[in-house]
Amino acid sequence: MEKKDKDIFDKIMDWKIFGWFRPFYVKNKEMLLYLFFGVLTTAVSFVTAGISKVLLEQAGIGKGGVSTTSTVISWICAVTFAYITNRIWVFESEAEGKKAIISEAASFYGGRIFTLLVEMFMMWLGYSLLSFNYWVTKIVANVVVLILNYVISKLVVFRKK
Repeated sequence: MEKKDKDIFDKIMDWKIFGWFRPFYVKNKEMLLYLFFGVLTTAVSFVTAGISKVLLEQAGIGKGGVSTTSTVISWICAVTFAYITNRIWVFESEAEGKKAIISEAASFYGGRIFTLLVEMFMMWLGYSLLSFNYWVTKIVANVVVLILNYVISKLVVFRKK
């Protein structure tokens, strides 16, 4: 078996300052990177949701339209970011060639469509129907989606053959 090169995160963990943390990192690398990129993906989602929310409200769109449309826009941006980072660093995909990568991406986006529907339902229920705070509802929905996305990625999309 060919030894793979260290990625940027492995190189950072080689710094003396992180010596105390390295054993934990080695044992839990996948989960730690998933959480790290999950936080960044959430930031992408929130920033794009916030921008689209403001623009849609300024356009006079009602709560239901704002909730649904801003969620879809933020989903497209966040899922694209997540696929790239999960493929390269988190699950270290070995898929090669156009056909394998397209199949992997389709599987990834398919799983995310399911969790998009979960998030849209939660946003509709919490924000549009029950009038909970938009951001509180968004945070709760994103925690649920983060967990579901990990399970789908680990067990379906990037499972080692």
